[in-house]
Amino acid sequence: MVMDCDAVIVGTGPAGATVAEVLTTAGWSVVMLEKGRNHLLSLDAPFEPLGEVSNDELKLLFRHFLGPDPWLEPRTFRHDETEGDRIHVGDVNNLPSTIGGGGIHADGKLPRFREIDFRIASELAPVDGAELVDWPLDYDELEPYYAEAERVVGVAGDADANPFAAWRSGPYPMPPGPDMFCAALTSDAATQLGYHPYRAPTGVNSVEYDGRPACNNCGFCGYFGCPIDAKGDPVAPLRHALRTGRCDIRPESYATEVLLDSSGRKARGVRYLDADGNAHEVSARHVVLGAGAFETPRLLQRSGVGNADVVGRFLMYHFQTFAMGIFPFRLHAHRGRSVTHLMDDPILPDPAADTAAREAGLPWMRGGIVEHGGASHPITEAIHLSPGEDHTRLMLGSPMRDRMAVFTMQGEDLPQATNRVDLDPHVTDAWGLPAGRVTYSPHRHEIECARHWAPRLEAVMREAGATHTFWATSPALPEHAARRRITNPSPISRHVMGTARMGNDARTSVCDRWQRLHDVDNVLVADSSVFPTGAGYGPTLTIVALAIRAARALADLEPLRSQRQARVP
Repeated sequence: MVMDCDAVIVGTGPAGATVAEVLTTAGWSVVMLEKGRNHLLSLDAPFEPLGEVSNDELKLLFRHFLGPDPWLEPRTFRHDETEGDRIHVGDVNNLPSTIGGGGIHADGKLPRFREIDFRIASELAPVDGAELVDWPLDYDELEPYYAEAERVVGVAGDADANPFAAWRSGPYPMPPGPDMFCAALTSDAATQLGYHPYRAPTGVNSVEYDGRPACNNCGFCGYFGCPIDAKGDPVAPLRHALRTGRCDIRPESYATEVLLDSSGRKARGVRYLDADGNAHEVSARHVVLGAGAFETPRLLQRSGVGNADVVGRFLMYHFQTFAMGIFPFRLHAHRGRSVTHLMDDPILPDPAADTAAREAGLPWMRGGIVEHGGASHPITEAIHLSPGEDHTRLMLGSPMRDRMAVFTMQGEDLPQATNRVDLDPHVTDAWGLPAGRVTYSPHRHEIECARHWAPRLEAVMREAGATHTFWATSPALPEHAARRRITNPSPISRHVMGTARMGNDARTSVCDRWQRLHDVDNVLVADSSVFPTGAGYGPTLTIVALAIRAARALADLEPLRSQRQARVP
């Protein structure tokens, strides 16, 4: 049978783009299906930027320019089954639906996981209510793919900056970019209090790299696309794939079903709807799913493919704790890249955290990286400041934009089978397909971790000179939720993971260690759905590294290998 291509890839974000680059470089032909529109790059040589993303706060933050529009593509949410079918309809952890996917709006922090993150079940005591498992691979196996991911995307960083980092086989491709004044200020204060902040590895060019310019520090990084392509993910791998001449990207192509052959054990392609609603099929030797940890399980469930007992379950976010400080002087945190410094201290237990864990009846406590950043842009500030006669004076003083520093702790979210994505029984999208529904409640570990670390982060703000501090979380803690009206109860984290977890046991996982479905082995899941646990680090670099590893294995390429470098005494 003549196939349309060697592989059809659903999704053009970091996972799909990476797989496309590896496969096309290996000589494969690929068709990429993207539900959203194309605002990123011309699909004709030389594949230049389209000039459609800009520093426009209304366009990017409020008008759903990068999609999806929650009125056309609603999702639903409930905390648990006792709340009925749903308590919310609308935006639920929406990531951009466009060529480039979730990578286009990210601010580009690209840390690696640590060794223990791959074997948490073996290294740490079990936690009641959480289903901790080891990954079916370890850090040493993934290290060369991390290095390759940093090369492909283009990561700027200081390899010696983080004292808690896992070993690495070489330096970053680029040196760090300029520091934000705000982050340098809070980092100095953190150091004074015994913490270990470091210059963040970012997928943002600090110098010209791979034909793309250095960042001009315009200040519109997180939640914005980059008009000059200084952010490498995912424009770099997409452009590399297009240059081979073997990559066909189809925007506004909504994948509706993975098609199986008569045996039910082999995929033969994907059915999709074009912009006019016309149905098409792409036949391929292999199907690659890179639609993200929300849309990938939704597609699998619609198609009746994958381990039905596990698909959609073990949904994880990062439990976000925000500590804010108001300063008596201007910080200019709205300029430069969104975050230039991180610190890992909450991930590692210290005596105070151990004590807090014991008092809470937990065997241990692990938070997440703390991002040293700023707050909002002008329109967001204007919306949140009080209206009336004082509004102009408040805007000139700029307490929420120019005088506010913000710590964001991306706390580890423990996997629970009850947290899941499934198909809403009644709500549909504009195409008549069942909306995805989230059922999610955080584990007690995340709540106690936030209660412990938030006051400690406030203390850092005061050490840095803040005259007023406060903190909040997403999702809200029970005591906070009772005090305020919450219009959207879903977590605001865009780090979505774990709905098609990989493992060696086909009974308890969806994918094998090479990210292929146990029951249909020519379907590969390339995105964060496969994460067995979520760690406390941003997921993007791990997504890319895993995608390189899985795609190279699919194409029967030699595995990458690296060696530990001897430490300099």
